Amino acid sequence: VQLQASGGGLVQAGGSLRLSCAASGRTFSNYAMGWFRQAPGKEREFVARISWRGRTTYYADSVKGRFTISRDNAKNTVFLQMSSLKPEDTAVYYCARDRRASYSSSYYYTPSEYAYWGQGTQVTVSS
Repeated sequence: VQLQASGGGLVQAGGSLRLSCAASGRTFSNYAMGWFRQAPGKEREFVARISWRGRTTYYADSVKGRFTISRDNAKNTVFLQMSSLKPEDTAVYYCARDRRASYSSSYYYTPSEYAYWGQGTQVTVSS
C-alpha cells in the first residue's frame, strides 16, 4: 500500500487549502482513513478521520468547523479541505490508513491505529 499526499503550500491566515491523498491497491474502500499533522518540535497529532464508507467523521477540537474530511472510493482518494487557516495550523500533514478493515476504533486519534502513512505535505500559514 502506498499513500501519496499532495496539495500543501504557503497560504495567508484566513485562506484555504485542499489536501489530497491517493492510495494504491484495490482495498481502499475497506479502510478508514485519517489525517495527522506534525509541527516542528511537536508530536504528531490527530486532525481528522473518515470511516471506510464515508458515513462517519471525527475531528480534533482545534480544527472542528474549519476542516472537512471526505473520500472518493472510486478514485482511491481522501481529501482534507482546510478553511479559515491559522498560523498554528502550520505543520507537515500526513494521511494514514487504518490497520484493520471495516473497523471502528475507539482510539482513532492515536497514530498506532494506522498501519500505512503517506510521505507528508507541508502546510505553512503566514500571519
